[in-house]
Amino acid sequence: MREQYRTHDGGLLETGIAAHPMEQFTRWFKEAATAGPPLAEPNAMIVSTADAEGRPSSRTVLLKSYDDEGFVFYTNYGSRKARDLAVNPHVALLFPWHPMSRQVLVTGTAARTTREETAAYFHSRPHGSQLGAWASAQSSVLADRSELDAAYAELTRRHPAGSAIPVPPHWGGFRVTPHTVEFWQGRENRLHDRLRYVDAGAGAWRVERLSP
Repeated sequence: MREQYRTHDGGLLETGIAAHPMEQFTRWFKEAATAGPPLAEPNAMIVSTADAEGRPSSRTVLLKSYDDEGFVFYTNYGSRKARDLAVNPHVALLFPWHPMSRQVLVTGTAARTTREETAAYFHSRPHGSQLGAWASAQSSVLADRSELDAAYAELTRRHPAGSAIPVPPHWGGFRVTPHTVEFWQGRENRLHDRLRYVDAGAGAWRVERLSP
C-alpha cells in the first residue's frame, strides 16, 4: 500500500508560484477540474471544526465558490459544523487531489455569508435540493429513514416542480477567510514539496517552504 510519487513538471518551486494564494489555488483547481482521467468532484473538501471543548470533527463538503476573500460552502445552520463554528470560528479545509499527488491545506476563520448571497445560491440549486434543505434537520437524530422520506414527500406536495421555494431561515453559507494556505506536491522518496502562504497583514502574504 505504498506508492512512489512521481512528478513530471519539475515539482513545486518558489520561482513559479503566484504572489497571492487564491491565484495559486485557481491555477491548481483548474488543473484538477480538467485532469485526465477526470477527478471525482475536485471541489470536494474535508472541513474540520472543533466545538467549545476543543473536540474535533470532520466531514466532506462541496466548495461552491471562491475569490480573493476566501472559500464558500453552504449548510444547515443547525448542523454540527455550524454549531461548532458558532462557538469556535477556526476551521481547516483539505482538498485531497490524490490522483495528481496534490493537496491544498487551508487554515482560517469562518463567518456567515450575507442572506443575499445565500439566496442567490439557493435559488440556483435544483428543485429537489431546495426541498432537501427544508426536509433535513441536519445532524439531528431520526427515528428511521421513513421520517425523512415523509418530510420530503410532504414538501414535494406543497411545492411541486416549477414553484418558488423560499430560502430556509436555518440554512446558508459560510466564507472561510484563509490565514494560511499550503500547497503540497508529492515527490519521489517522500521528499515532497510543501509551500505555505502565511497572511502577513495589509494584504501581503509570506511564502515559506516546509520540510516534508
